[in-house]
Formats: sequence, C-alpha cells, structure tokens
Amino acid sequence: MQVPPWVYRLVLVAAGALSAGVVVALARPGGRWGQRLRRRLVLGVPWGTLLTMGVVLLFYLVVQGGFDSWHDPLVIPFRAWSYFYPVGIITAGLAHADGGHIVGNLLGTLVFGSLAEYAWGHFPTRRGSQSFRSLPENPFARVLAFTVACVVAAVLSGAFGLGPVIGFSGVVFAFAGFAVVRYPIATVVLLVGSDLVSLLYRALRSPVGFGSTGVSFSSPWWAGIAIQGHALGFFMGLVAAVLLFRRRDSVAPAGRVWFGALAFAAAKGMWAVYFILGGGRYQLFRAGGLAALLVLAALVAAAARASNRTLLPSIGLSRREAAVGTLAAVLLALALVAVPYNLLAVGDVGTDAETAVDVRDYTVYYAEDTPNRLVGAYDLPLINTSGVTASGVIVANERRNIWWQAVSKGRLGFAGRQVVTVGGVGWERRVVANRTGWTPAGASTVYKVFLAPEGGESRLAFRSPNATAEPTIRGRNVTVVATERRFDLVVSRGNRTLGRAAIPPINESRSAAGLTFVREPRTVYATVNDTRVGVATRETFN
Repeated sequence: MQVPPWVYRLVLVAAGALSAGVVVALARPGGRWGQRLRRRLVLGVPWGTLLTMGVVLLFYLVVQGGFDSWHDPLVIPFRAWSYFYPVGIITAGLAHADGGHIVGNLLGTLVFGSLAEYAWGHFPTRRGSQSFRSLPENPFARVLAFTVACVVAAVLSGAFGLGPVIGFSGVVFAFAGFAVVRYPIATVVLLVGSDLVSLLYRALRSPVGFGSTGVSFSSPWWAGIAIQGHALGFFMGLVAAVLLFRRRDSVAPAGRVWFGALAFAAAKGMWAVYFILGGGRYQLFRAGGLAALLVLAALVAAAARASNRTLLPSIGLSRREAAVGTLAAVLLALALVAVPYNLLAVGDVGTDAETAVDVRDYTVYYAEDTPNRLVGAYDLPLINTSGVTASGVIVANERRNIWWQAVSKGRLGFAGRQVVTVGGVGWERRVVANRTGWTPAGASTVYKVFLAPEGGESRLAFRSPNATAEPTIRGRNVTVVATERRFDLVVSRGNRTLGRAAIPPINESRSAAGLTFVREPRTVYATVNDTRVGVATRETFN
C-alpha cells in the first residue's frame, strides 16, 4: 500500500514542532529573543526583507509569466545583454531562470537579508537620537531605505555583471557580505541554517523521491556559477558594512571577521574560478581560486579592524584608509571588468532565412561550430577566446543585442526535444526544437533538427553529414543519408553508388543493389540470402 504524500508532510511538520518545542522549553529564553528583535526591528519583523522578497516574487509571477509557467518562465529578454539594451540591464537582477532558481534566492534573502536588516536596524543607534524625530531616524523610512537599497543593488548587479547574468543572487551575497562584518559567527551559523531551510522546503515539496542509475547530461556544477556576479555582490556588502559599522564602532573582532568571510565564501563556491573553452569544455582554477579567498579574508579583516596608525607618513595614509581603500578598489575592479563586455553590440547574424525561425524581432536557428559571439568577443591577455565556438539552438536579436546558445547540441541530443521561449514585456512565444536520427553500426549518428514556431509549421533547420556503417555485406557498404523529408540508405562499392532506398516503415522492407533492408521497431537489418546484419539503429532519447 502506497502512503499518500500528505502523511509524510504531516509527520515532518509534527517532528519539526516537537523539535522546536523541546529547544524552547530547555532554553527558557524568557522573552529575551523577542526583546532583542523588537529593539532592532519594528515589532521584531524584518519588514524590508519581506518587502524585497515580495518585489522579486511579483516580478517573476507577473512580468516573467511565472503564474502560468512556474518552471519555464520567460527569461531571455530579461538578461543583462548589453548597455544598449537597458531593459535587460535593469531587470536582470530581479528576474530568474526557473522556479528552483527563484526559490533558492528567496530562501537566501529570507535568511541573510533578515540578518543584514537586523544589523542595519530600524531604530537610530546614535546617543541622543529619537525615533520619528527626523526622516533618517524614522523606522518606516529606514525600512523603505533598506528595500530601495536592495533594488538598487539588484540593478547594479545586472549593470556590472560579466555576461548575460540573471538572478537576485548578487544581492543575496551582498546581504551576507554586509552581515559578516557585524555578525560573522551568526552568518556562518545561518549558512548551515539556510541549507536546513532548503532541505525542509524540498522535503515538503517532494516527501518521497525515486532514483535509478542511468546516463545523464549535465555540465560541471561549478560551470553554472556566476562567480564574478557573486563576488561583486559580496564586495558591495562588505564595503557598505565596513563604512557603516566602523562609523558606529560596532565591528566584530578581526579573527571572527576573517573566519566568517572565508567560511562563507568557500562554502558558496566563490573559489570556483573557471573559463569556458567551448564545445562543452571548461577549465577550473581551483588552487588559484582558493588562494584568492585567503587573501580576501585577510583584506576584509584588515579593512574592518585596522587601526588609524599611520602607514605612509609621506602622504598621511593610515592603515585603516589603506585597507578600506584596497577593499573598495577590488570592488571597483570587479565592476569595471564587465564594462567593455557589456558595451558589445550584436551585428548581422547571417542566418539562412529558409532554416531560421523569425518571431517578431527574434531569430531562432540551429548551428554547429559557429563562432561564439559572447565568449569570443574579446581576446583576454592570457587566453585567446576568438576560436571558441557554439553548437545548438541559437537565439539572436540585433535590436536587443541578444546572442544566446539557448540549447546546446549535447542537450538536444540527450533529450530529443527542447522548448525555447522568446518574448518581451507583455508577450511571449515558444519555439520547439526536435531532433531525429539514425546511427549506422560502428559510426556516428546521422540526424536532422527541426524548428517549429508556436502555431506555425515545422521546418528543417540542420542536417548532419552522412555516415557509413562499419559492416560490409557482399563487398557493399551502407551509408545513412539525411534528406529533407526522410533518411536514405545508400549502397556503394568503393566510390561508386550502386543503389539507394528510403529507410522503410516498421515491419516493412526496401531493396537496393541486391540488398534487402528490413525494419524492426528500432533497427534496420540488411539481408542477402541467409545473411542478416544490423546496419542502423534509430536514435533514442532520455
């Protein structure tokens, strides 16, 4: 008998309530936690964090169409493609790629945003100050200021993110950077707590899971990290916190700040510095990334706790000024490195009108080994990027400065069918990519790719080269050929073609040049007399 999912959820909620109840009973807080929260926050609630979460969620549900397609929203027009496309720059920090992406960032915002807002405080802290006496001392104004700062940080993360970034994670990292200067140990504790909250969400959403061994298609986990965007957000939070809490004289001890910054950055994969080599290949600089984190932790500790003693008497530079200035310089460098990249303009994509699909101002097409316009736009000083190519379903839009490998060749070959959504504010259209193919025995797959716009006819977008089966039957070779409407079997000897026949329907046969081809559900056999050889197998997908 299968147990209904709601039973598992009920058991989980009951276990959580029991566990929390035991802790509260043993700790006997006597209201101290609530008093601390109310001293820092209006009614003890992080209103700015909740309001920020509401803004992000509302953008996903309404603008990106998450109400109708929670797991597959409109994404492409809301990436930070170029300064020549302001809509993407402004919205990238608020938009998300899918339901899992936004849930992860909302949970991160709830955890680290609440701690950052607690550190900021709704009530003035200066001696002699009073709430509501002036605008800076008004708790509601401070709540609004926190929310506005979060939205501004989101826009900055899009404006100075490297590449077509998307997501609120840059602001989540800014929350953590802000909190780690004032409450480093609490930040590390909440880092573990965020994983627990995420686990609780997944357990409630899917109480029972099933899995099995099998082939899968995926990139390395670190290849999906927007390392520059995360570092940019982290340093924004660090610089803001150092400037604020040094003025308040409420910075945590240097050792704790060092540990908190290092632990958070390492746990969140900020050491995973990588480079795209093209063709689905990446290069990870693990040792260099970890070395950078160690230097980062030392720099943060120095900026937070360095004294005002003179470092360079000739110019009157103190140790504190040098450390804070270096921290700010790193932030500036992280931001400026993205400026040349974001000044790119996409030119003529040069596609074949007969194979591409046009959806308003978008062009969707399939190509292999085409120059990657995103990665290869600039040659880096140490690594030549001009030869990096892309293969798969490409989305281009000259007006919006978009060029994007929406679906890689490998992923389409793994799944067989993928949907690409294009659009803009207030509209969206879907384009379906389908792949079909046959694999000659001992050779590479011969396949075709079709693109079908929403409500339109499917059109052939790509045909791969022919391939010859390894077995030889009576001195004859069999080659699989992709035509516009079908797949053919070409019989040849040497360089001379002897005959040709279409791959027959299931349980039927075709003959060519003395060979009879018999089709079973997945395999085509070549028969002659009493000899029967499998020459081609239909491509299957996961």
